[in-house]
Amino acid sequence: MEDVIAVVDFGGQYAHLISRRIRSIGVKTHVIPHSMLPDTDISIYRGVVFSGGPASVYENNAPKVDMEKLRGKPLLGICYGHQLIAYLLGGEVRRERAREYGRAELFLKHGCRLFQGLPDRFMVWMSHGDHVEKIPQGFETAASTNTSPHAAICNEAGNIYGVQFHPEVAHTEHGLKILKNFVFDICGCSASWRMEDYLEKAVSEVVEVVGPGRVLCAVSGGIDSTVTAAIVSKAVGKRLKCLFVNHGLLRKNEPEKVLETLRKIVGEDNIIYIDASERFLNRLRGVVDPEEKRRIIGHEFAAIFEEVSKAYGPFTHLAQGTLYPDVVESGKSVGGSAVIKTHHNVGGMPQNFGMKLVEPLRELYKDEVRQLAEMMGLPRWLVKRHPFPGPGLAVRIIGEVTEEKLEICREASAIVEEELEKAGLLDEVWQAFAVVGDDKATGVRGDRRSLGYIVTVRVVSSVDGMTADYVKLPYTVLDRIASRIANELDKVSWVTYAVSSKPPATIEPQ
Repeated sequence: MEDVIAVVDFGGQYAHLISRRIRSIGVKTHVIPHSMLPDTDISIYRGVVFSGGPASVYENNAPKVDMEKLRGKPLLGICYGHQLIAYLLGGEVRRERAREYGRAELFLKHGCRLFQGLPDRFMVWMSHGDHVEKIPQGFETAASTNTSPHAAICNEAGNIYGVQFHPEVAHTEHGLKILKNFVFDICGCSASWRMEDYLEKAVSEVVEVVGPGRVLCAVSGGIDSTVTAAIVSKAVGKRLKCLFVNHGLLRKNEPEKVLETLRKIVGEDNIIYIDASERFLNRLRGVVDPEEKRRIIGHEFAAIFEEVSKAYGPFTHLAQGTLYPDVVESGKSVGGSAVIKTHHNVGGMPQNFGMKLVEPLRELYKDEVRQLAEMMGLPRWLVKRHPFPGPGLAVRIIGEVTEEKLEICREASAIVEEELEKAGLLDEVWQAFAVVGDDKATGVRGDRRSLGYIVTVRVVSSVDGMTADYVKLPYTVLDRIASRIANELDKVSWVTYAVSSKPPATIEPQ
């Protein structure tokens, strides 16, 4: 029987990231909404992980579980899950005086199996507003921080563990080792899950869902939509049409490169190309609210899909390269996470299309998609390509999208990538781009005072986009970037560098 770990989702932003981390060490996972736990057969799982969540355990409507149902199963609670375990088993949880976000130093106090093989102190990632004040009977404090007296608790006899921090995020040192200790040593799992299995499953599911139908696949040329097209093409062949819409918000020389790549992957006859640049820019004129920009772009994409469907159809299914971070940031997590941003390709498709959605990547993270791309033999440049938002440069332009600001954003971003490429850093970072808004600053050109735009350069490192650090670029590289932008773009006077991590910031400015 295959070893599987259940991840119970309480609406946390990282619920599927926990699942991803466990899958990355070779063990299959099922993500279960907490509301479905009463109807779930727990006996098929080797262990259970409680995710974090936005609620407080002492609130009347906070999600709860029947701990008796989990008796005998190894259990790990993370953040809200940690607090819930303590609360339900007789401990006390209190609200913090100040919410704790970011890094904290963890001090091990008790050598429980969860921390076997780890140093006595290391850095972890915190994101919480409550903490365990009193531990339940039968538990011991396994670790603490300067602000969390019971940052980790354990009941070795019952195989129950709780951690206030997030071992699943890349910023926690030894986080993967902690998960390995739980999955392999405590739950007794073996590593038997492979990405090849996911690919086979994704193709077979598309075959089953689509049947004899025809599929329209929205393709941006990014790795997500391109891998989606490749999977769907493998499943249905010539019954696929790939729609590439140029909304005028793409990177420099991007439309030409996208078309060249798509021809190699799905064939010329399976591509529908529409240049809708003027249409999108006209609709965005005068719009400054970022959510309104996203809604407009989503609406226009949906309208074009409908037009294409009528002209080239009928189509039974619409394929999209939706990833789980898109879903979780749009508040569509199975546990009900809070809305952070609205993504144009999540939940915004009108129901009267007569098409059903096909989203073979919906439960994957970017690094997994890259694995699939390599496995399927897609071009290396595509595999290494930086993530790019569906609304394009519109969300990297603060305020109204104008032709002038669009040109600055496009050219400045190209300079950032070019200089990182020269320095051998482009493939080492997660994203690198430029942002422009309405603010202007005084500059000097020749002997005359000038007023120009302020451009902000953003370069971040990440594993999956759920958390990110700004990259501490060498000053020589920053100097070349700033010098080129200011000298080559005569409407720019200042160049700044963004030094905020995610959280509390997001990677994209809007």
